[in-house]
Amino acid sequence: MKYLDLPKEDISTRQLIGLIVFAYLFSFAIRLIWVYQFADFAPFHHNGQLMINTNDGYFFASGAQQALMGLHEPNPRVPSWLDYGVTFFTVLLTKITPFSLETVTLYMPSIISSLVVIPMILIARLFGATLWGFFAALLGSIAWSYYNRTMTGYYDSDMFAAMAPMFVLYFFIASVKNFTLKSALYAAIMIVIYPFLYDQGRAVVFAMSLLYFIYLVVYHRNEELTYKAIILVSLSTLPFYWFLPSPFSYIANIALLLVAYGFLQKLTLEKRVLYIVTLISIIAFLYFGNVFSLVLGKVTYYLSRGEDAVGLHFFQVNQTVREAGKIPFSVMANRISGSTIGVIVSLIGYLLLVVRYRPFILALPLIGIGVFSLWGGLRFTVFAVPVAALSAVYLFYVLANFSDKKIFRYGMISLLTALMIYPNIVHIIQYKVPTVFNDQEVKVLEKLDKIASDKDYTLTWWDYGYPIWYYSDTNTLIDGGKHGHDNYIISKMLTTDSQVQAANLARLAVETYVKSGYKKVSDTLFKEKNPNDLLDALENPDYKLPLKTRDIYLYLPQRLLNIFPTVGLFSNLDLVTGAKKPQPFFYAAGRFHDLGTKLNLGNSIVLDKQTSTLSLGNQKTRLKRFVVVGYDQNGKMVKNVQNIDPDAPLSIIFMRSYNTFLVLDEKMYNSLYIQLFVLGDYDKDLFEPVIDSPYAKVYKLKK
Repeated sequence: MKYLDLPKEDISTRQLIGLIVFAYLFSFAIRLIWVYQFADFAPFHHNGQLMINTNDGYFFASGAQQALMGLHEPNPRVPSWLDYGVTFFTVLLTKITPFSLETVTLYMPSIISSLVVIPMILIARLFGATLWGFFAALLGSIAWSYYNRTMTGYYDSDMFAAMAPMFVLYFFIASVKNFTLKSALYAAIMIVIYPFLYDQGRAVVFAMSLLYFIYLVVYHRNEELTYKAIILVSLSTLPFYWFLPSPFSYIANIALLLVAYGFLQKLTLEKRVLYIVTLISIIAFLYFGNVFSLVLGKVTYYLSRGEDAVGLHFFQVNQTVREAGKIPFSVMANRISGSTIGVIVSLIGYLLLVVRYRPFILALPLIGIGVFSLWGGLRFTVFAVPVAALSAVYLFYVLANFSDKKIFRYGMISLLTALMIYPNIVHIIQYKVPTVFNDQEVKVLEKLDKIASDKDYTLTWWDYGYPIWYYSDTNTLIDGGKHGHDNYIISKMLTTDSQVQAANLARLAVETYVKSGYKKVSDTLFKEKNPNDLLDALENPDYKLPLKTRDIYLYLPQRLLNIFPTVGLFSNLDLVTGAKKPQPFFYAAGRFHDLGTKLNLGNSIVLDKQTSTLSLGNQKTRLKRFVVVGYDQNGKMVKNVQNIDPDAPLSIIFMRSYNTFLVLDEKMYNSLYIQLFVLGDYDKDLFEPVIDSPYAKVYKLKK
């Protein structure tokens, strides 16, 4: 067993602080690579600052705007700055520092996420091996998945997701290692705070708490401190939020923990009474924390696929989101440790770590969540990264223990750690993720801001909801957090071949949404009326619409072309029966090869220019029409339509200004998005173009 022992290192407090500062600065500096790469790339800068690179960031940024600038007051979806830790600290930093909101949102992920080095080093120090934690912190703070979700510009609650549980783990391990109630108190306080920092993470810390209870009862059942610690941690889930708004509910819960800690420190109870109080506390923890249903709900949510078969048959968004889909082992390995070898090293290291140092059993939920990513999706890998880093470096210590020479041991550990870091650095250099929007797209939304009122609605796909709030100060029906049944409404509007239906549906949906108190539009509209009958009725120009109370705009961006077939999936089914309708044909080719008489569009699609025949693999068909559309020097759209065979099923549109070919059937050709954005053909009685840009077009609803 001696080879499994960590060496006792004489590291002073000053040296400890130095190691933490070095690891923190290393983590932060690595995150500046992305900033350096795009420092001179103008399209990613707006108002002199590099923009953020995650859509969800604009949700929190809009909340900060509301607190700092008084914007978005009519928008029911914009959060209060006190609702989330991200918005709270954003507003705080913007107010107490000389930096702008844009600068704070850009760099805050790097500032917060790099704090993960602190619990990693402190955990190692509990076992007298501070350098172990230091080496692990260098790896864990920049490992693939952790970096991806906490890089500069990735302004989201993910910056707290894996960092905060490591503090909980540190205090849990400290409480069983040193057996102190104070460490249990600190862990309980972190559990209270965690949902404020990362609202989706309750299941994580609750699973850790349950394992902590089991560990104490199994290995320390005869100690009075065991039951006091369980009681204290159980109090962390009391639902003060039922009658106190955030963050006052958290403050009240922390105050209760401090009072309970004081009583438990001084109180001596008979074992029988102590057992009863502990049992009641655990039941309260499970009940008020809704632990089992919460954990099961998260697992079920990320494993769900297909349609929502309860009531009407709505298409679920999970199967179209990459981070929520199944991933192969190699992807999980890369995300957690940078390579397949790396994750194997980490898993072996963790097993040995548990064998030698039993308290590391408490890290099992974090490792387990990482492994669950094989079924649940990419986002779960981030939780395992810090523990995997500690485990890998521990294995390096074990291997190095076969030498008695200190210089050889630490040289070997340093080299092996560097080899683990290397693929992660390579990934970081290659990971040139773009900003959410480019500068010209933002200018379109800022122009809309000057045209529209803050009570108006901008309808588009949910991916662009939050940025629309932030830059145009208008409202949306669907967004990054509200993309369930109402996706059907927007999908139907964008893909319908009836502009009358689209216009009527837009007005009906918005006015119903507002009048209903911002309930799900689809559930409200289709509650008493057959969806198919209602949609048919909306094709009638004389359909009686609700009274107009605000303006409605359609935001049609060029980037929607990339996901247009996916958007269509949400309305390409019968809501009543769940039957899927025939899939429309749509193919966009941004890369192609002109072979003279033939045009190879990729994916085995070839156009014979001389005969106007389109080959799709082994099938051949004549073209219905060939359309060339583009902008002249004055920015005016120019279109040329060549009708070829009226009975043919497919057409080609060459978007000259984008150097892109579209191959599409008649349903897609006549869809609202293609007609209004690509071809500029709109019903002048229904729509009015207010912004015409190559990056996005905005139409105002006349009705």
